[in-house]
Amino acid sequence: MHTSEPHNIIVGLSGGVDSSVTAYLLKQQGYQVRGVFMQNWEDDDNDEYCSIKQDSFDAISVADILDIDIDIVNFAAEYKDNVFAYFLKEYSAGRTPNPDVLCNAEIKFKCFLDYAIREGADVIATGHYARKEIRNGVHYLLKGLDNNKDQSYFLYRLKPHQLERAIFPLGDLEKPEVRRLAAQAELPTAAKKDSTGICFIGERPFREFLQQYLPTDSGDMITPEGKKVGEHLGLMFYTIGQRKGLGIGGAGEPWFVAGKNLPANQLIVVQGHDHPLLYTRSLTMNDLSWTLPERPQPGRYTCKTRYRMADAPCELRYIDEESAELLFDEPQWAVTPGQSAVLYDGDICLGGGIITATDKPVIVTE
Repeated sequence: MHTSEPHNIIVGLSGGVDSSVTAYLLKQQGYQVRGVFMQNWEDDDNDEYCSIKQDSFDAISVADILDIDIDIVNFAAEYKDNVFAYFLKEYSAGRTPNPDVLCNAEIKFKCFLDYAIREGADVIATGHYARKEIRNGVHYLLKGLDNNKDQSYFLYRLKPHQLERAIFPLGDLEKPEVRRLAAQAELPTAAKKDSTGICFIGERPFREFLQQYLPTDSGDMITPEGKKVGEHLGLMFYTIGQRKGLGIGGAGEPWFVAGKNLPANQLIVVQGHDHPLLYTRSLTMNDLSWTLPERPQPGRYTCKTRYRMADAPCELRYIDEESAELLFDEPQWAVTPGQSAVLYDGDICLGGGIITATDKPVIVTE
């Protein structure tokens, strides 16, 4: 993005290295840059797991070094209503939601974007590894050049009007180069490790955290044939394809979660990574969201059903306005209801939807 007139750009400064370098690059290019640190979680905001205080200090330090203004804004109410409530509802229903997808759609590119525009920004910038191209006036969301870090999957719910007001300065860079730039600029985040955990909530012990909000109900782990092989701690703590934490002893291949029977409160487990019940040839998805003004035509594309998987060739068929079916050329492993199926046309991220079902009865609800 190069124009003769500097744009007013507000950068979402998270206190991490990626957003720090985003602000640094824009400042170097001569734009009018401001930072915003979003504080979106207030429950049990203690120092043990919550890095919000440290992150805010780091964001303020970066702004100080770059000589840019920074605001601290609070979207905790919106986060609780629009992200966290959905998150809990999905877990209660036995599904596995993706909070990063929802955070981007509801907080970073809605609440933050609206705030930035009110504050006079032309666009917002984030530290996502994704690219954008404008062709004939249409804004296309593209994969980041660093295949290991491409984050277009998490941005698939951005609508055209949101894409038009967003830029991704790191899209052409690889992570080692970003860290090198941070060190060169003597930013305090240069060696800070990447955050994981729940978006805006941090890296807490997941089971203990969910137990604060949802009732737990232990039950049997069974094979598809009905043999009991262990006990689960609560269906919400497990996801399709999970191997760790099952605690099933004995010889032979490792065990994996293959399904949930909600009425019977049973976790269905199978032995072996390549067990047929872990593979699916088709899925249905709803709550469709597209990045371009017109939805993709039915036909052939590639798809990711989880972050960092190889693109899987598939065929898109619409069921109605809100739902569609994907048929894969090759069976896909551990497709999980609640997660997102994201469609691509080459490097272009077209959008996608929330996986509701597969050709295997992964989640039995009645």
